[in-house]
Amino acid sequence: MNKSESVTVIITGASRGIGAATARLAAARGFSVVVNYTAGASEAEGVAHGIREQGGKASAIQADIARESDVLRLFVEAERQLGPLHGLVNNAGVTGGFARVEAVSAEALERLFAVNVTGAILCAREAVKRMSTRHGGRGGAIVNISSLAARTGSAGEWVHYAASKGAIDTFTIGLAREVATEGIRVNAVAPGLVETGIHAANGDPSRLERLKGTIPMGRPGKPEEISEAVVWLLSPAASYVTGSILEVGGGR
Repeated sequence: MNKSESVTVIITGASRGIGAATARLAAARGFSVVVNYTAGASEAEGVAHGIREQGGKASAIQADIARESDVLRLFVEAERQLGPLHGLVNNAGVTGGFARVEAVSAEALERLFAVNVTGAILCAREAVKRMSTRHGGRGGAIVNISSLAARTGSAGEWVHYAASKGAIDTFTIGLAREVATEGIRVNAVAPGLVETGIHAANGDPSRLERLKGTIPMGRPGKPEEISEAVVWLLSPAASYVTGSILEVGGGR
């Protein structure tokens, strides 16, 4: 895709980590990018500003995807500012913190599933309404960010988080089949251990060092390596790929 063919993609939770890396790469590949964030306005504005400095198009838009009213506003503002929607990356997520199942609170579970599952489905709903040829759209692509935790289960750390990502995998397959004849492709990327702030934020800054021996390639991934997979799935190069869950985890 070149910049004369610019189309809009919303990337949720794009102020840092994998989301920010995906926003930068998508912009470099010709997408107009909505940098969504819940908090961290300065970080999100910084990502958008950096994209614009490189000649791309980007807007930072605040919305908590766990709130339906925020989701509706996000999509309206995205198209108002950058034009018709072509893609959605459901990247925003929370972990619920490290805990064994018997220690997980109902409050933590409610927020976890509200963001990771309900929020992702609401965003996909709004994207389908706009992109589906059934509704007069011109097609597009949805990429959900899953996790290898959905396969490994993450026993002793965050089974609750793994369960939310298992739901995302199932949702990806089902929605892909539902809209396959309507011009929309739906896939997921499942990262393994990645160098982001998520580990320190959950109280275990040494987690990557401790677990890197479980990775056949011997190292954690970088956000930029995950973003390559995401942007490929958004692009015409993946035109015959739908309903797939692409693991990007160094063989873990």
